Amino acid sequence: MTAASSVTLIRLARGLAVAAAAMLAACQSSTITTSTAPSDSEESQYAASPANIASLTGVVQRNPNDPQAVNMRGTVFGQANRNDEALADFNKAISLDPNYTQAYANRALIHRKMRKFDLALADYNKAIELDANYAVAYLGRGIVYRQQGQTLNAFTDFNKAIAIRPDSAQAYYNRGLLYQSQKQHRYAIDDFSTSIGLTQNEAEPFISRALSYMSISDFKAAAADLDDAVTAEPQSLQAWTSRGLAYERLGDKEKAAGSYAKALNINKDHEPAKAGFTRIGGKLGQSYQTF
Repeated sequence: MTAASSVTLIRLARGLAVAAAAMLAACQSSTITTSTAPSDSEESQYAASPANIASLTGVVQRNPNDPQAVNMRGTVFGQANRNDEALADFNKAISLDPNYTQAYANRALIHRKMRKFDLALADYNKAIELDANYAVAYLGRGIVYRQQGQTLNAFTDFNKAIAIRPDSAQAYYNRGLLYQSQKQHRYAIDDFSTSIGLTQNEAEPFISRALSYMSISDFKAAAADLDDAVTAEPQSLQAWTSRGLAYERLGDKEKAAGSYAKALNINKDHEPAKAGFTRIGGKLGQSYQTF
């Protein structure tokens, strides 16, 4: 491999790791319905395509002792939900370079995804030991702490991630979720607002901010956020159901019925949407204005 191609490989590996972090790290809670995972971007879908995996496998075969090549393929396996293969690649990358900070954080992402939290924490701790300014590891560890109910530890890690990377939309978003879980909705709204300002066309921060707005009875602001959420992600069951509730609280039965109907088109058995549609007197087969 030439020096130029090595540099290209390193840059691509780093870019794919960031994309994987964004995809796997987002974890959302809601009092309206079950949480939804962020939709894959077109870039992530391409990266996880069989053709791209085959291409990366060729790179690994030509460079079997290059930890960056193995780590890059592991990241793409993770994006494709091929977790065992991702773990095998990250294990290999770490065996080739025991000080490979990114590989530890990537392996932790897969452990976290598989809800093997102790293993995830061990890997995040190792990544932070190797690089005390690695914001991705603080963010990931904070998410594990939040999922385990260790609120103070999660808050500390999210603050650290933000201090290192004040442009991290995911750090603000996850700290907002933490505030939301503690019913500190004003702080949550501030963090979701910052996250929205740092992202492009992502539904999840709008949904989460809307839930906090509804918790403080600002249904007009919630409805506006959910308008943006369903525009960004038209197949979001949570966004349509929550939007139905917001417009129901505003007394706009037409938009409420239209929103609940959209949710039922996505999942006809979704109980919160069914209950809301019944509450506002919705009729099956009737057309409703959604905007």
